[in-house]
Amino acid sequence: MTGRYKPYPEYKGSGVEWLGDVPEHWGRVPLKYMALESESLFLDGDWIESKDISGEGIRYITTGNVTNGKYREQGAGYITEDTFLKLNCTEVLEGDVLIARLNDPIGRACIVPNLESKIVTSVDNVIFRPDKQYQKNYLVHLFSSEGYFRHTGNLARGATMQRISRGLLGNIRIVTPPFEEQGQIAKFLDHETAKLDTLIEKQQQLIQLLKEKRQAVITHAVTKGLSSLNSGPSAKLRDSGVEWLGEVPEHWVVCAIKRQLHSLDFRRVPLSGEERSFKSGEYRYYGASGVIDYIDDYIFDEATVLVGEDGANLVNRNSPLAFSAHGKYWVNNHAHILKPDDGLADYWAETIEHIDINPLVSGSAQPKLTAEALNNLKIAFPPLVDERKSIQEFISEQKSKFSRVIDRAENQITLLQERRTALISAAVTGKIDVRDWVAPQASQTHKEVAA
Repeated sequence: MTGRYKPYPEYKGSGVEWLGDVPEHWGRVPLKYMALESESLFLDGDWIESKDISGEGIRYITTGNVTNGKYREQGAGYITEDTFLKLNCTEVLEGDVLIARLNDPIGRACIVPNLESKIVTSVDNVIFRPDKQYQKNYLVHLFSSEGYFRHTGNLARGATMQRISRGLLGNIRIVTPPFEEQGQIAKFLDHETAKLDTLIEKQQQLIQLLKEKRQAVITHAVTKGLSSLNSGPSAKLRDSGVEWLGEVPEHWVVCAIKRQLHSLDFRRVPLSGEERSFKSGEYRYYGASGVIDYIDDYIFDEATVLVGEDGANLVNRNSPLAFSAHGKYWVNNHAHILKPDDGLADYWAETIEHIDINPLVSGSAQPKLTAEALNNLKIAFPPLVDERKSIQEFISEQKSKFSRVIDRAENQITLLQERRTALISAAVTGKIDVRDWVAPQASQTHKEVAA
């Protein structure tokens, strides 16, 4: 990182293990001593319970709104003015720094934007309103550095959920460049991280487009066949008589799932969480977390199609509708088990995955996809096993092809994120000297991002 940027001419020991050497003219101060003025603040947010949440009123934000250096909008909780007064809440102001004491990375921070509302925050956020000699943008970058996160992680406590106390957080010593230098470092990092964020966003958009393209190719293969991919509109199609299917190749069969795949739900093994906690082994247990030991004759050792039973998750697409299972495994009572006559579990899983599940889900309190509804569902498929096998092979090839490109994009994101983290750490700890840095002109910035 220092190769592109020059170091400071002189350094000294910071006396802080996670910082190492810092520029000779920089100071240091415990975080809690950076808020000593009458208008400053270093205070936990308020203990607001779920029963206190309202549909409107004063905006309530939590640790989930605090990402690594940025405020993130997610949902909108509120409390009433009466609750605000009853709980003696502290109002969060636009421009305050929120430091999250809970959830990784612990100690992350953001500056509160204008939310066009009065604001309060949860007890696991520290409201930090620093003294005037500290620049907030610089501090938020400092609270996004690698060494800082390692340190806060080491200080965190908790058996089930790690958090850092405000007392320990306040005792963390912070390096303090002169005021103008803080601003210069913040401007440099704002500019450089914005470029990297743009590149990361472009890669994320590419991944999303690739996933959509992959899905479209697979959907076409299992609903229209392979010949139409090549011949296009000239492929002969007919009305399937099934609304969600539409037109299908004229030689394909349309029938209920139970005519081609047989239910093995009678071999499901429902185990409670307590029962699962006493078992461990080498066999995967589908429908619940973890793996369990072999017991009696219920272990599967054949390729099947597993179809989710939880209607709410399936309608909202929080989980796949169907996937194929191979090797040795168990299945609990949260997934239906279908065995294909032709052994092409991957093909049938992809076919079922593209079903419109909404009309099949029943029940309001606990929506379910029942075995009866699933088995009577009509699907379309080519009558010849060889054609189904060709589609399965085509899908496998397409998945591999798209996965390679997606993997490259994800690796690029990882490299860009690592560079972003390293750049922030180097600048806020004084490993690079950016005092003479000048922001490029807009045209030059565009060229840098494009490169």
